[in-house]
Amino acid sequence: MGKFLPLALFIILAWFLLEGLGKDTKKLPSPLIGKNFPNLEVVDFDTGERYLTQDKLKDKVSLVNVWASWCVTCRAEHKMLNDIAATSDLHMVGINYKDTKKEGKRFLDILGNPFKFIIFDQQGKLGLELGVYATPETFIVDQQGVIRFKHIGEITPNIWQSEILPLIEKLEKLEKLET
Repeated sequence: MGKFLPLALFIILAWFLLEGLGKDTKKLPSPLIGKNFPNLEVVDFDTGERYLTQDKLKDKVSLVNVWASWCVTCRAEHKMLNDIAATSDLHMVGINYKDTKKEGKRFLDILGNPFKFIIFDQQGKLGLELGVYATPETFIVDQQGVIRFKHIGEITPNIWQSEILPLIEKLEKLEKLET
């Protein structure tokens, strides 16, 4: 029995390692899918106005993108966000995460602003409620303010076409059927 214990432990450890190698870390399941977007009082990036997040997300499908000027991947993703804004009337919301207004504004001045409005989350409180651990992160929120999708990392044309756009179209069709 004692001879087989190291072999059994090795097989179990090898199985766990092989199981983990096949996982895509960008597809971690979010416990927020199917739950309401956090309804926190936040500050508008441009005006300094305070409002509740749900007040700005009701009655429309929204793409909510968490970004920062210090994030290299956010810079790479930004052209795609501008393309989406230029070719659709999608309600796009930015969350400037753990950044300064000065650097965030400079980022947008250089790369353009695809967002209808931006939440300034300098302390990361909204990001914490959303479970943000890496920027960029993108959420699709339905007309009732419920999170339907989360993507960690850069939105590429492939991800937009194959995952995000079909979901948005489906949610918008449901809205039309309900009205």
